[in-house]
Amino acid sequence: MPHDRKINSTAACISFMLQGCEMKKVRSNSRMYSRFFLLAPDMRCLRWEPSKKDSEKAKIEIELVKEVRVGKKTPVLRSNGLSDQFPDECAFSIIHGDNYESLDLVASSADVVNAWVMGLRYLVSYGKHTPEAPEAGHPSLRTSWISSVFEVADLEKVGRIPVARAVQLIKALNPGMKASTIELKFKELQKAGERPGSDVACDLFVEAYCDLCTRPEIFFLLVQFSSNKESLGLKDLLTFLEVEQGMEGVTEETCLEIVGKYEPSSEGREKGYLAIDGFTRYLLSPDCSIFDPQHRRVCQDMTQPLSHYYISSAHSACLREDSSWGSAGLGGYVTALRMGCRSLELVVWDGPDGEPLVSGGRSATSRVACRSVVGVIDRYAFEASEYPLILCLAVRCSPAQQRLMAQCLRKTLGAKLYLDPPAPEEAYLPSPETLKGRVLIKGRKLPPSCHESEGEVTDEEEGPGEAEGRRRFRLSRELSELVSLCQAVPFRDFEASRRGQRYWELCSFSEVEAGRFASECPAELVSYNKRFLSRVYPSPLRIDASNMNPQDFWKCGCQMVAMNFQTPGLMMDLNAGWFHQNGACGYVLRPAVMREEVSYFSANAKDSLPGVPAQLLHLRVISGQNLPKPRGSGAKGDVVEPYVCAEIHGIPADCAERRTKTALQSGDNPVFEESLEFQVNLPELALLRLVVLDDDYIGDEFIAQYTIPFECLQSGYRHVPLQSLAGDLLPHATLFLHVAIADRPGGGKGQRRGRTGRRGRRLREYASAKTTGIKAIDEVFRTAGQPLREATDLRENMQNALVSFKELCGLAPAATMKQCILTVAAWLLRSESAPSVTLNLGQQYPPMEAQGPVPELLRKVLTAYETTIQTSRTLIESADVVHSKLMQAQQAGTCRGGQAPLGPAAERGGFG
Repeated sequence: MPHDRKINSTAACISFMLQGCEMKKVRSNSRMYSRFFLLAPDMRCLRWEPSKKDSEKAKIEIELVKEVRVGKKTPVLRSNGLSDQFPDECAFSIIHGDNYESLDLVASSADVVNAWVMGLRYLVSYGKHTPEAPEAGHPSLRTSWISSVFEVADLEKVGRIPVARAVQLIKALNPGMKASTIELKFKELQKAGERPGSDVACDLFVEAYCDLCTRPEIFFLLVQFSSNKESLGLKDLLTFLEVEQGMEGVTEETCLEIVGKYEPSSEGREKGYLAIDGFTRYLLSPDCSIFDPQHRRVCQDMTQPLSHYYISSAHSACLREDSSWGSAGLGGYVTALRMGCRSLELVVWDGPDGEPLVSGGRSATSRVACRSVVGVIDRYAFEASEYPLILCLAVRCSPAQQRLMAQCLRKTLGAKLYLDPPAPEEAYLPSPETLKGRVLIKGRKLPPSCHESEGEVTDEEEGPGEAEGRRRFRLSRELSELVSLCQAVPFRDFEASRRGQRYWELCSFSEVEAGRFASECPAELVSYNKRFLSRVYPSPLRIDASNMNPQDFWKCGCQMVAMNFQTPGLMMDLNAGWFHQNGACGYVLRPAVMREEVSYFSANAKDSLPGVPAQLLHLRVISGQNLPKPRGSGAKGDVVEPYVCAEIHGIPADCAERRTKTALQSGDNPVFEESLEFQVNLPELALLRLVVLDDDYIGDEFIAQYTIPFECLQSGYRHVPLQSLAGDLLPHATLFLHVAIADRPGGGKGQRRGRTGRRGRRLREYASAKTTGIKAIDEVFRTAGQPLREATDLRENMQNALVSFKELCGLAPAATMKQCILTVAAWLLRSESAPSVTLNLGQQYPPMEAQGPVPELLRKVLTAYETTIQTSRTLIESADVVHSKLMQAQQAGTCRGGQAPLGPAAERGGFG
C-alpha cells in the first residue's frame, strides 16, 4: 500500500480489497506461505491464489465469517515458533464456519491489516443487506455538515470561495494543521480534476476536507463499534465507553451529552449520532484524557502522618541559571510554589546593610533580600496547595541578622507559622490535613541546657559551593524558637535513630550518603522513613545545578528529595510528572508496603514483590499529531523521522525501556502502529515517560515528552498532550495510544513471549513473614504462612482461569469480562446453525449453558467460563476466612512485640 494513501471510508477499504494484495497464510504447523488475496467482484467471498486447492475451496464466504480478530489472537499465531517473526499489529485472523476455524494471515503493514479488517467487518455486518458499494445514495451526516460550513463561507452565494478563505476555514476547524499542507492539497486536487483557478467549489472543498481531516486510525476504530455504517449511535457509543474505555455508570443520557458537546452537525446532535469529526473531537478532548480525572483533585487519604507522604521539594529554587554564577530572582520561587512545591530551601547570608540575603551561592549578584523572598512565599504559599509548606533554613548569617530574619518571618507569615511544641506522648508527626495552611520551619534548635540568647550548634552543610561535612555556628534564640516539628539533627546510624530519635527530628542526607544507604542497606532506610522525615539534597559538586534521579531515593521512602526546579530534563520530568497526581497538591501517599510497620520491603528487589500483585502494561503506540521540528534541526529541512521511546521508571525490577520503529518521511503526523509491553511489579511507585525523538545519524534529537504516574493512567484509546523540554505544553501536539492494564497471572517471573501466561502452582512465589530473630514473635507470625499461601492460590487460580477464558475468546489479557461476553454473543448471532446459549444474570454466579450440538471451540469457551465462575466463587466465599486468619496473626504478633494492633491502615498494607 502506498505510504501516503488515506483509508478514510469503508468504500476505500473495499476498493483496496477488490484490487487485492499479497499476504502470508499461516498454517497450524507454523509454516507461512505467500498468497494473493482479494475480494470477489460480487463482494460475497474472499479468495486466494495460487493454491493447491481448486478455486472453489480456496475461498471463504462472507456470510460464514463469525469474527475478524486483529493481532496474534489464535493458538496458531500465538505459537512459540512464530512469536518473534512478525509484529502483533501485522497479524489478523478470520474466524469462520460452524466449527469456528481460523484463517490466520500476516500482512506487510498495519495499514493493510486495517483496510482488510475494516472492510471485512463492514461486509459481515451489512453485506447481506447492502451488496452494493457503501456510501451510495444520499449524502452522509459528514458531507452534509461540511457542505453547510462551505455555504456559510460562501458570502457571495456563487457556489465558490477563494482558495485563501478555504485554507483558513479548514485550518480553523483543525487548528494544528499547517496552512501550507492545506494549500498543497487544493493544488493537487485542482490539478487532478483539471480545475485550476483561485476559487474552490463545494465538492472540491468537501473532498479536500475529507482527505486532510480524516484520521484513518480513528475511522477504523469508529467502524468497529458502529451499527450505523459510519457514525456511532447512542448504544454504540455506550458500548465503546464501557467496553473499550473502561468507564462505569455510563447511561444513554451520558452519551447524548457527549454527542451534544462534540458532534459538529446539527442533524447528528438532533438524532443522537456521533460521526467521525465529532468522535475525533471527543477523543482529543480533556473528557477523554489519558490522565485519570480523579487525580485532578486531592483524592488520597491526607490524614496519615506527614512521614507517610512524598513531599515535592525544591533546592535553590530562586536560581535562574546555575548555582555558582547564575543570577537569582523571585520568579523561581513563584514557579515552584505554583507547581505545588511544598518544601523550599532558603540559604541565608549576611547582607552588607545589616539585612540578611537569600542565595544559593557566594556571588553577590545572585542574592535577594530575605524580606522580599518571605513576602513572595507569603503571597503564593497556598495558591496551588493548601497543605503545609516546609521552609528549610540553611543559616550562613550572624546571630544579629538571624534575629532580623526571625522577626521578618513572624511579622510576614503571622498565624501561618506553626509554632506549637511537639507532643511527646505522640509517636508520629501530625497529618497534612491537620497542618493545612501552616508553614513549618526546618532548622536547628538550641539545646534545652542553653539559656543564653544564642548558642553554638552543629549543622550539616547543604549549600552549593560548600564542602560536605559538619560545621559549628552560632544560633540565635529567636530563630531557634521558630522550629517545632522539623528539628534538624545529624544522622548517626539506623540503630541510634531507632532507639533515640524523636518523631519531630529530621535528618538531611547528601545524595552521595543517601545513595550509599540505598545501595548497601535499602531495607533499613525504608524502615527508618516509616516514622521519620528525611531530606536528600544534591551534591555540592553539581555546580551546573543538574538534578539527581529522585526515583533512587523515593524507592527507599525518602520523602523530601530536593530538586533544582529551574533545570529541565529527564529528572525534572520525573519529579513534575510524579507530583502531578493527587491534585498536584505536593503530597503523594507512599505505597502501603513502605508505610506499615509489619511490612518488609527492599528497594533493590530485582523481581516481583511477594504480596504485591504485578501488573502488565500493554501500550499500543498508534500515531502522532502535529509534532514540532526539533530545535536547531534546520539542516534536515522539514523532514522529521520520529520514533517513540516508552520508559518505565520505578524500583529496579520495573525500570525498562522500549521503542517503536522510526516513522520514515512521515511529516508532522506519523503512524507508528506498534505494541509495547511492560511488567510493573510496584505500580504505586512507577512512572511512564513517553519521549518522541527525531532519528538522526548524527544524534537523535528531542522533540517532546510526557510523564505520568502509572496509577494515573486511564485505559482505552487516549491522546497524550506532549510537552517541551522545559515542561511547557506544545499546542496541538499529541500521541494517540491504546492503553491496557492487567494483573499478571501466576506470580513470580514474567512468562516468555508466546506463552499463554498460565503457571503451575509449584512455580508460584508466596508472600511470607520475615524472621526477626525474636523467637516468640517469629512463632506467632509463622502461623500466617498457610493463610498467605491460601490467599495467593485463591487470587491466582481465579486470574489464571480468567486469562484462559479471554484467550479462547480471542482477546488480550487486559480485556474485560463484558468484552468476552459480547464476543461470544457476536459469534452466535452471526451463525444460523449455532446452538442456543443462555446466560442467567439473575443468579449470583451466572451460568452459561448451551442447548444442542456444540462446536469444539465453543465447548472450550463454555468450560473456561464455568471455571472462571467457580474460581471466582471460591475466592469470594473463602476470602473473609483467610483474611481473618491473617489479621489474627498480625494482631497477635504486634501485641507480642509490644505494639498496639495497627488497625485499618495495616489491613490495607498486608504482608510484604
